[in-house]
Formats: sequence, C-alpha cells, structure tokens
Amino acid sequence: MKLKSVVMLGIGVIALVIAIGIAFDQSQNIGENKLRVAFFPNIGHAIPVVGMERGIFENNLGNTTMIETKLFDSGPQVIESLFANSIDLAYVGPGPAINGFLKSENKNVIILSGAASGGASFIVHPNSQINSVNDFAGKRIAAPQIGNTQDVSLRNYLSENGLKPFEKGGSVVILNISNPDIYTLFTKGEIDAAWVPEPWATILIQDLNGKRLFFEEELWPENKFASVLLIGQKDYVEKNPIVVEKWLESHHQTAGWINNNPTETRIIFNEFMLNHLGKTLPDSIIDEALANLEITTDPIHDSIYTFAERADSLGYLGRGEYSLDGIFFDLPSKESLEENNLQ
Repeated sequence: MKLKSVVMLGIGVIALVIAIGIAFDQSQNIGENKLRVAFFPNIGHAIPVVGMERGIFENNLGNTTMIETKLFDSGPQVIESLFANSIDLAYVGPGPAINGFLKSENKNVIILSGAASGGASFIVHPNSQINSVNDFAGKRIAAPQIGNTQDVSLRNYLSENGLKPFEKGGSVVILNISNPDIYTLFTKGEIDAAWVPEPWATILIQDLNGKRLFFEEELWPENKFASVLLIGQKDYVEKNPIVVEKWLESHHQTAGWINNNPTETRIIFNEFMLNHLGKTLPDSIIDEALANLEITTDPIHDSIYTFAERADSLGYLGRGEYSLDGIFFDLPSKESLEENNLQ
C-alpha cells in the first residue's frame, strides 16, 4: 500500500475518533480518587503517551488514584472541558493555556510544566511559487484553529513582514481548519502553504512532497519556544498536591526516558496509535517528527510572555489590559507535602 494511502486511512480514522471524543481508563484498579488527564495523539505530546503506555504515571500514583485519559485534537476544546470540570490536568499549546488562564473564573487554569519546545514548520505546496515571505501576497495559507499556537505565530509573522490577512484588508487568505483538513486541501492543491505542528509538517513533506520553508523555532531566541505545556485546574492542584506532585515526578521521568530512547519512543507511539486509534504512521514520519522537536519540562517562561503579547496584539485576549501574574504555579516543597500529610 502506498504511503499516501496509509496516511490518508490513518488520518481518517484519527479524525473520526477524535471528533466524537475518546476516553480510556489506563488503570485496572479503581481507587477512591480519579485524575482526569487530556492530551493529543501526536508526537509533541509524547510525554503523556509514553508515560501512560509504559505505566510510569500509573506506577507512581499507585492504586489509590484511577487515571482517566481523554484524547483531543483542539486546545480550545480542552479548555472548554476544563471549564466544565471534566478534566483536571491537560497538555496543550501556549495559546489555549493563556486564554484559559485569563478567561477562567479566579484564574483557575495554571501552567505546571513544559512538555515540548519547537516542532512546528511552514510547509509550502510543491506547485506554489513561495520561496520567501515576499511571495506570500495573494496566497492561501492554512493553520489550525483560531487562537492556537500556529495561528498566532502565522498572523504575527505576517504583521512583522508588513502583510495583512484578507479579512483585515490584506491579500493573504488564512484558512483556520483542522490538521486533517489541511492535509486534504494540501492533497488537492487548494492551499499554497500551511503552518503546522509535528507530525503533520513531516507528513506534508514525506507524503505530499511539501517543502519546508522554515522551522518556527528559527524565529525565536535561542531557537526555543514552548509548544506544549502541562496545565491544570488550580482548584484541583491545590486540593490534591500529592497526586499532582507524583504526576510531575512521572512527567519529568518520562521526558528523560524519551530523550534517551528515541527508537523505543517511536515504537511505543505507534503501538499507542494502533491500540487506541486503530492505525499507525510510517516509522520514517515518526522518527523525523520526533527529531524536529525537543521534549523538555522547561516551560520557557519568556516565550509564554512573548506569545501573550502577540496574541494580545491580534485582539485574542480581549480589549482590556491583561496580566499573567499567577499563571505559573509553584507546588509546595516535598517536605511541606509530607508534613501536611502526617497531620
């Protein structure tokens, strides 16, 4: 079967499954407490995927806490679920994290850790005459949902280069559509380029002969920016500090394991895709996608503030002034947690 057919079939299954939502319990033991965690089925979310598949989180939390994981394909959907109190922790991009913090009652969405840096690229269609930003005028460029990380980055890049989207009186048509739909339009030649995360960037290159114009991290200081973050409901975090501390320990442990075991990570990721979504991606796509991002627990604070400034300039943060004071949550020390647990 051709690579294109394999990827198309896999994408169709993934899109269908995510559209209706998936929740799967990774614990065989039902305890008194439940921790509900959301993440995406993509390589940028390798920490929760690998950590759950290898049993790292489950082992560290023990059989008194049942872990319920839920798959999403949209940061805004995750934030809505947090607001609806159906999720406790989640892995999302900086855009949804910032919006969730600012729009939640009592700033109830907070950043606990980083999960990935980089891993997004600007991919040009093979038939499009785009060799630099000077060729963007009159082109159709896609990015995922409005307000997500790639959308903000694309619109900011246009602004920095003296360009405007069509709806603002400019000539660049921006299409905000899901990653599977971006793939479809790219296949048909109905878009000229796309600003997308991994593994979608690599899929467009390997499967559809797309050309990478640049990696997004090339536009950031020291080639680093937070692309995936671990966030949580502040209420849940404050009421369950020991559970959250154990999750964070597992989170850090998994990040280290991934960086030391890229081949095993690819095998685990594909097993996850097969077990929970019914299809896999070619090894070459996963290997390249994983190499194109950095798995890190560093939230890269400066990039969060820069991203907020960019989102604000686009009108995504409302009309009034905003403040990110308190968006980064500091857990009590381990000694303090143990002392409180003994009382």
